[in-house]
Amino acid sequence: MKLENVAPAKLYLFSLSTASIPLPRGQSLEMVLPCYLVETSGGHHILIDSGMAPEAPRLPQAPPSKDQKTVLECLSGLHLRPADIDIVICTHFDVDHAGFHDSFPNSQFVVQRQHYELARSGDPRFAIARPHWDHPDLHYTQVEGDTELFPGFTLLETSGHAPGHQSVLLRLPKTGSVLLAIDAVVMEKLFTPERCAWPSDHDEGQLRASTRKLLQVAQHENVALVVFGHDGKQWQTLKKAPDVYD
Repeated sequence: MKLENVAPAKLYLFSLSTASIPLPRGQSLEMVLPCYLVETSGGHHILIDSGMAPEAPRLPQAPPSKDQKTVLECLSGLHLRPADIDIVICTHFDVDHAGFHDSFPNSQFVVQRQHYELARSGDPRFAIARPHWDHPDLHYTQVEGDTELFPGFTLLETSGHAPGHQSVLLRLPKTGSVLLAIDAVVMEKLFTPERCAWPSDHDEGQLRASTRKLLQVAQHENVALVVFGHDGKQWQTLKKAPDVYD
């Protein structure tokens, strides 16, 4: 399954939707639903997550989302089809991350073994998106712990938000190292050693340990950019496809 003689060459950020969530005292929380595409020096394409399932129920009193797109529309904007995606990285099977997995039957899917086994066991958290991530046409490779898929592309096991959650470390030729925290750190303000958990997080102790791990990775790898999982405020400052980090 590993790609040979390749390296990450380009990183595209897809903003699938945004929402402004009202907070007390007139404040608001800007949220984004993203996924990512990596193009390698050999012309391979690696998708990281696939976005919200189309039938996912809307949370009560949730504000309407803006600028809604599907991952298929985002790929089409780059003149890519599902058949052009060689690998899909599954950070975890929450409904907003695995909703279009079944649109990529020709791709190889990569997931942490712990996460896959938990989801397949029937954990209700992953039931909504199960028709998409557990489709019989999909082919999975299960990894355990930190895994270098190929030079410059490393999966980082970051349990806490969910068991077997994984983040991604990339090394791009011009930008340098980029850390995609995904839901291990959903907001920049939470990127601290003693951060608190959110209601959707599985285990606060593991979450803090994973956050410390990512802080150490960011320092050790001289990371030029950390992208946080749902930080709409940060995303306003980032390049979005068709613009690219290279």
